[in-house]
Amino acid sequence: TLDNISYRIIGLGFPLLTIGIIAGAVWANEAWGTYWSWDPKETWALITWLVFAAYLHARITRGWQGRRPAILASAGFVVVWVCYLGVNLLGKGLHSYGWFF
Repeated sequence: TLDNISYRIIGLGFPLLTIGIIAGAVWANEAWGTYWSWDPKETWALITWLVFAAYLHARITRGWQGRRPAILASAGFVVVWVCYLGVNLLGKGLHSYGWFF
């Protein structure tokens, strides 16, 4: 049951993440004249997208169920927190607040 719920939630969130990254790139082009500048936040957003793309790819094409996709989804959850908190609080860049270091 949890496997099915996580698959549905990630299936809903992945397109929203994709739209958010694309919208952010369009906004960045308007604000700074470039779609992508490899800022740490942008890079971690791409890593997050790739992890969840791998999860969905494994579920859809390989038919993974149970433990293996759960581990991949858990890794994706950790990456989301690194992107959300780690980069904002510890990193340096356009999207960072870096007040710990």
